Amino acid sequence: MIKVNELIGLIKAYNPKTNYQLITQAYQYSKNMHRGQLRRSGEPYFMHPVSVAALLTEQRLDDATIITALLHDTLEDTKSTYNEVEKIFGPEIVGLVEGVTNLTNLQLNSSQTKQAENFRKLFMAMSKDLRVILVKLADRLHNMRTIKHMSPEKQQKKSIETMDVFAPLAGRIGMHWMREELEDLAFRVLNPKARASIIRRFITLQKQTGRVVPKITEDIKFELEKANITSEVFGRAKKPYSVWRKMEEKKQGFSQLSDIYGFRIITISEDDCYRTLGAIHQRWRSVPGRFKDYISQPKSNGYRSIHTTVSGRDGTQVEVQIRTRQMHDVAETGVAAHWSYRDGMRVNNPFTIDPSTWVSNMNDRIGHPEDHEEFLEHVQLEMYTDQVFCFSPKGEVIKLPRGATPLDFAYAIHTRIGNSCVGANVNGLRVPLWTRLRNGQSVTIITAGNQKPQPTWNDIVVTGRAKSAIRRSLREEHKDSFIKLGRELVRSAFEHIGKRSTEKALTIAAKELNLKDVSNLLELVGSTDLSSKDVVNAIYPDLVKKSGIEPLDPMRAVIGLPSGVHVKRSRCCLPVPPERIVGIKHKGDGVFVHSIDCGALMELEEHPNRWVDVHWDTGKHSATNTVTLNITIGNDSGVLGRICSLIGEQRANISDLHFIDRKPDYFRILVDVDVSDFEHLHGIMIAIEADTDVAALERHRDIALKPYLN
Repeated sequence: MIKVNELIGLIKAYNPKTNYQLITQAYQYSKNMHRGQLRRSGEPYFMHPVSVAALLTEQRLDDATIITALLHDTLEDTKSTYNEVEKIFGPEIVGLVEGVTNLTNLQLNSSQTKQAENFRKLFMAMSKDLRVILVKLADRLHNMRTIKHMSPEKQQKKSIETMDVFAPLAGRIGMHWMREELEDLAFRVLNPKARASIIRRFITLQKQTGRVVPKITEDIKFELEKANITSEVFGRAKKPYSVWRKMEEKKQGFSQLSDIYGFRIITISEDDCYRTLGAIHQRWRSVPGRFKDYISQPKSNGYRSIHTTVSGRDGTQVEVQIRTRQMHDVAETGVAAHWSYRDGMRVNNPFTIDPSTWVSNMNDRIGHPEDHEEFLEHVQLEMYTDQVFCFSPKGEVIKLPRGATPLDFAYAIHTRIGNSCVGANVNGLRVPLWTRLRNGQSVTIITAGNQKPQPTWNDIVVTGRAKSAIRRSLREEHKDSFIKLGRELVRSAFEHIGKRSTEKALTIAAKELNLKDVSNLLELVGSTDLSSKDVVNAIYPDLVKKSGIEPLDPMRAVIGLPSGVHVKRSRCCLPVPPERIVGIKHKGDGVFVHSIDCGALMELEEHPNRWVDVHWDTGKHSATNTVTLNITIGNDSGVLGRICSLIGEQRANISDLHFIDRKPDYFRILVDVDVSDFEHLHGIMIAIEADTDVAALERHRDIALKPYLN
């Protein structure tokens, strides 16, 4: 375990003016609070916070961040209190400790709604003080380094969360070394065989080619000395996960991969960076399309460097990164460089990004989505994607995620420009709106006053800002029709339980569902973001249960079952009485009932021992058998509401509705309807098919869903 004088020595190495008395006090306080606690490895728990603190000294961070690391588990895991920490260490530190504690309690891989809400809290914490995230990342890194002591289930869970959230977050704030290590540690757990295979191939390659990295390093040093350029040169093989990801992305084997070795050249000045690039390209042939100048076009987190790939010794392709010492400091610690110290003074690095500005820009790119799914989608887009840089006609640089289109470019300029976009010129040539933009292209957006966003645009754009603006505009455009449809769906659902959907009832339902008003509730129901059953259930849960919306016990509906065996309708065909049926045994799950003509049964022809002869018990059915209808209707005002009314008139309940295809001239929807039997279903389908705006209607069956009905 690191002793207090050793920790202070690490801090004094870059900050001789550190408040070592306060560091010592925090060390002893945390040690006392965690006394008697053990990690799963059997070691004293206190070694974890002190190790996290030591990790942060490698980034030369300030005293407050180091103390926060020492105390970061005290509020959650010990008898320590907020008031006590504030009294001893002050409001700044207790605020940081509380922030880390709150992040520890977030379940970032939980259900989608909860996950999105927790991501919101994550970004809120970042906006208050980014040092909270720096401590949390160091905490996760140390936990991943010691993960072998956890149970296999917990190792899997933590590794997935690390790969999905913390590694990309580290990369997003510029801490690429941490991202690489977190990814590789998670990769070791999630795919140990693949990682071991790549390491074996590296060993084999080294035997075949010799010590490539030292040889190429000496070659680069020789060329730079010849050009009178003072520099430092470092080389290494890329991490196993980085190599595996390249193999997956390019669909190539290990032997086909290029640039599995990387080299970094650190120079004195920016001029030397470009002189170095010239010397490298004079000595070795550059690989076309593999040059990026992040010095003239820095990344949003302050990253600056020149990247080039060349054919090195014996034709081996290697990536070379060229930067100055100040650029390197930012490249190593990203936004964290804002708090870095050197020789007792806060580093005055011209390339450091103000964290508050960076978080503000991040939040602007995410926009203000109105639902959990959108927010989650936007966060993942922003954290996982690299960037391209394009130019406006005025020479302004627009930064976009890789894969962005002219529509994304238009929305990045202004929502009004995006909404009215009708076309685009890229480098002077007219291109389709779905064209993928590349680095350095000049983009001119063509607009028209009467243009409005189209539903198909959602499939074209990739940025969260564009998606949010398009969906918001479409919602506004169709708001009245959604409200009208929602009112019809809710009316039908209320009538099904013998109640009326009065304004008072809807107001209460909106309040129970935490919605702002009745219009908002009806709009969400009409746009299928909220089910009418959920609205009714918010007020009359007992009546919903009695009404038959809850599944009928199949034991009373099917005859021919062995004693004590449970039966369920199979999702692939959703049979209804009195259709001919057959039962299929499933180990541990009872018997699943299929229609006799279900396509899923073909796979079971060679297993007659699993078949059970069953039939419906006529007369013992209520409207509890859900079937799915695939309906294609004209995209005209009132059509969907009319279809829902027709279903309601047949005394059937709509339990769910999904848009699966939205086009300017038609909609295709899947409607889940609760029916009593086939005659009931037949009557509903005749009523729907008779409507002039219904282009196609069929009973939806999907053998891919076999065999379960959830």
